[in-house]
Amino acid sequence: METGTVLELTVDRETPLGYMLTDGEETILLHRNEATRELAEDETVEVFLYSDQKSRITATMTIPKGLNGHEWVEVVEVLPGLGAFVHIGIAKDALIPSDDLPVFEDIWPQVGDQLLCRVKTDRRGKLIGKLATQDVMLDRSIKAPSNLLNNNIQGTIYRLLKVGSYMITNEGYVGFIHHSERKEEPRLGKVVEGRVIDVKEDGTINVSLMPRKQDAMDDDSKIIMEYLEARGGAMPYSDKSAPEDILERFQISKGAFKRAMGKLMKDGLVTQSEGWTYKKKEE
Repeated sequence: METGTVLELTVDRETPLGYMLTDGEETILLHRNEATRELAEDETVEVFLYSDQKSRITATMTIPKGLNGHEWVEVVEVLPGLGAFVHIGIAKDALIPSDDLPVFEDIWPQVGDQLLCRVKTDRRGKLIGKLATQDVMLDRSIKAPSNLLNNNIQGTIYRLLKVGSYMITNEGYVGFIHHSERKEEPRLGKVVEGRVIDVKEDGTINVSLMPRKQDAMDDDSKIIMEYLEARGGAMPYSDKSAPEDILERFQISKGAFKRAMGKLMKDGLVTQSEGWTYKKKEE
């Protein structure tokens, strides 16, 4: 009897803790909490064998998620330097080792995130979660329709690369987010929402997490007004300011600054004079 295997065993006898199962040579405990129903002596039952918290081989009638193929599992604990534990439906969680996670721990998955994994057993009998590869995701995905362009889309990040991030959408499309189409790198397992900026011939999509210009303009205008009000209604920045000065102060491009400033002036909230911007006094 080896951990990580599914066997058909016979109920040898019932004990106060549960049932002793046998293959004719060895016996093993099926704890009452791991039995999904009442069992009778000499009954044949299918069980999964795994190593419990005390490294003893034990049985469960629940077949773990991901044992027979990739399934979505929930992250239940993250330990720096070790990895992320995922719940696979039995009393023992599976570990996704740190070597299979991103190099930087700040983009590791968080508790509650969902990951697509397959479950295996290592040489020591420990349950290990293996993340779905790009090939697996492409095989499971469906082709996006051509009329999806510019639609909002939501999905889960499953692969992180230097050039960008891959997501699988709620509908099942594979999407790529170039690093220039996001403000920050999303973590593995994070649910993100963006818009479709391209539908490829192979049915995959390109996605942007950047806000639409109108939404970005509103956000930038708010940032500018908050800074202006914090300075008492006057600031030494205007359309004539150097791009690097604007970027350093507001973390936006000069183009975005001018669009936001234009909106504020159109709304009658600010005026400009000799390189300065002033908040209009309420009448």
